[in-house]
Amino acid sequence: MSEQNTSQIIRFLRQDLRLPDESVELALKQSQTNRGSLPIVLWQYGLVTLHQLDRIYDWFESYVY
Repeated sequence: MSEQNTSQIIRFLRQDLRLPDESVELALKQSQTNRGSLPIVLWQYGLVTLHQLDRIYDWFESYVY
């Protein structure tokens, strides 16, 4: 993911989904360390619901692809 896309998804997670900064930072670190997908890391750690996970993937479809 490009740096611009990363900042856009972070903005979406914080502003639209209202995730705490700590949750976003944890998920970013874990996804980079384990080379995992950021949305899946958020869900695996219980930081987002399935509904929120769907919204994240909808966002990716709209803005990244």
